[in-house]
Amino acid sequence: MNKTLLYTLIAALTVVLSSCDKYLDIKPVGKVIPTTAEDFRALVTQAYSYVPSDRGLASFRSDEVSLDPSMSEYDIESYFDIWAWKDNGANANTATFSWRSFYHVLFIANYVIESEAAMTGGSNAEIRQMVGEAYMLRAYMHFVLANLHAPAYTKCDPATTKAVPLKLSSDVETLLGRSMLGDIYKSVTDDIDTAETYLNVDSWETGYNYRFNKLSVDALRSRVYLYMGKWDESLAAAKRVLAVNDNLADMTSELPNVYTSVENIVALEDVLTNNYARAMRVNSDFLGMYGNDDLRRDAYYDTSSSSGARVRKGGSNTYSCTLRVGEIILNAAESAWNAHEYGEAADYLLQLQSARYTPAGYAAKESYVRGLSPEALLAEIYDERGRELAFEGHRWFDLRRTTMPRIERKFGNEVHVLEQGDSRYTIPIPTAAIQANPMLTQ
Repeated sequence: MNKTLLYTLIAALTVVLSSCDKYLDIKPVGKVIPTTAEDFRALVTQAYSYVPSDRGLASFRSDEVSLDPSMSEYDIESYFDIWAWKDNGANANTATFSWRSFYHVLFIANYVIESEAAMTGGSNAEIRQMVGEAYMLRAYMHFVLANLHAPAYTKCDPATTKAVPLKLSSDVETLLGRSMLGDIYKSVTDDIDTAETYLNVDSWETGYNYRFNKLSVDALRSRVYLYMGKWDESLAAAKRVLAVNDNLADMTSELPNVYTSVENIVALEDVLTNNYARAMRVNSDFLGMYGNDDLRRDAYYDTSSSSGARVRKGGSNTYSCTLRVGEIILNAAESAWNAHEYGEAADYLLQLQSARYTPAGYAAKESYVRGLSPEALLAEIYDERGRELAFEGHRWFDLRRTTMPRIERKFGNEVHVLEQGDSRYTIPIPTAAIQANPMLTQ
């Protein structure tokens, strides 16, 4: 996202949202009540600016990341307990997940949705587009919250597994308990379906492409249905996206997760913030997944540091990325495999790999992939997903929803282990949120 533009728009915002002590910690008060389409566009812009970078923070828990004892005391205090999966008794200075910000965005999204008929001064198309964006924001915030703070959909009974509160109105007076995971996902898919009937902008010009557009509907659908294990639906949505945009970045000239990339569909989240990028080092085993003929090894990482490889894919708002083509191709490959369309799965995998390896490396990869058994092909799809989407906020979620593997890591002489299927694959709801709303413990 072009944050300079975004902050300029926020500075012009005529609506003031101030804190209260209720569960959502927000309610509308202030000098001006929004009435015009221009007012509501400023409000939606503010909602976009509050979308957290928590997928990046969760990356510290994944097998991508190493921490080094030589790092600053500030970074150790901020990230070590997250990296070591130490959720009980964490250091008081440990970075916290942005529960309040998610619900701040949800409040604004709900308020915009509820105010559709009251907006004045804009065309019907402009108003419907904004309301469609609000539905997409509501869907996406619930989706990310559930994947941070509830078990993976495919690893539990969604009908009986409690997740996070489902917030579908702008009321801030009522404390909400945790909704069932199945209800969260039904709301997410319903909101995406509704958004599809509202959104009318095919694409936004660069600088405004943090906003949801028509293509983002199927892009997000493909991810949500993938996480639900609804393979036919995920594959169909991915195919519709790729029929419009199947461009892959030229690795010799640009990274695929920059907001100006040809792969961009929505450039909303600044996933790997400067603070995260500064503290992270690339786990050596994870780095070993890249061969010398993989163009991403040098493009994604700086291996010259004596303290370990550093990530090039983040550290500034240039690397704003929420939905892009590379992910959609991998969604299609995994969904096709699970639909028992192994040849189609290999075709999608090779479509991505053809743009990520040297010519000689791709020739070898093509021969290798075509000769794989179905089981080995799925493993290659998982590995390629790790290589391609590294440090974009996907890896922790992918580990949760697939194999939930055992991870062992060292920090000096200390050894930390996350066992296979460990309950710590679900991040606890923040203590501050529970203190504000004891119903979250139920």
